[in-house]
Amino acid sequence: MAQRYGGQFSPDGSSKGPVKSPMKGRRPQRGRARTNILYVAALPLVFFSFGDPALEMAQKLVAFALIAGAAWLTRGGLEAEEAYEARTIARRPAIPRKLFGSILIGLGVALATFNGAIIGPAIYGVIGMVLHLVAFGLDPMSNKSAEGIDEFQTDRVARAVDEAERHLKAMKEAISGTKDRVLIARVDQFQATAREMFRTVENDPRDLTAARKYLGVYLLGAKDAALKFADLFSKTGDTSAKEDFTALLDDLEANFTAKNQKLLSDSRTDLDIEIDVLRDRLQREGIRLN
Repeated sequence: MAQRYGGQFSPDGSSKGPVKSPMKGRRPQRGRARTNILYVAALPLVFFSFGDPALEMAQKLVAFALIAGAAWLTRGGLEAEEAYEARTIARRPAIPRKLFGSILIGLGVALATFNGAIIGPAIYGVIGMVLHLVAFGLDPMSNKSAEGIDEFQTDRVARAVDEAERHLKAMKEAISGTKDRVLIARVDQFQATAREMFRTVENDPRDLTAARKYLGVYLLGAKDAALKFADLFSKTGDTSAKEDFTALLDDLEANFTAKNQKLLSDSRTDLDIEIDVLRDRLQREGIRLN
């Protein structure tokens, strides 16, 4: 069913300001199409396995499962890398999915080409691993931190942002289940606003104390509200509940925007103070030298 999309330039003028793109500050994910090619390339193993003796059929099906598992792991690794690259402070992925994907590719190719000999399939497997690594690269292998920030502060910020991202992900999944494109787009816009605060805190971890309630309590409440609303709306299609939830998002976004602006303003004030102090010291040094 077609749905009317509200916005800044819609006849009802429902938007309260410029719409933030959910992709702001984020790059398109690289390599997604190539992971689909891995699935397609493995399909002949399934089609050509039927009619073979049982052992050969099992060999081809297991090879297909290994290559399909490699594609699934690789896609997860690309998503983890995308999230890692988008952040100023981030911990390396706990599981090197792309590396494990290359290993599965090697095993799948070796098994698919196995004909009783060992050397040939082993060489094909190594070639498959190398090509996978060339195509997709390695996973991030080190934690990323801002210059001049100690490891303790980096870890605190990374944990807080990880928790906040989990709340946003659960919120998006819940609203996506309603199939309402207007609501999905509205949640995307709120997430873009929230992530602006995440980047502010990552750039200056001293802001974490002031922003912790927003990254934790408020986003947890937003996630719980999204889950309850999605359940109710999917069952009843209650338009008043939709209006209330949209109003909640408006209030949250306004508060996040205001708080983020205050954090940025405080950071600018701190910078001005540092500059003034340094100028005073230089002037004093100059006076003593004279």
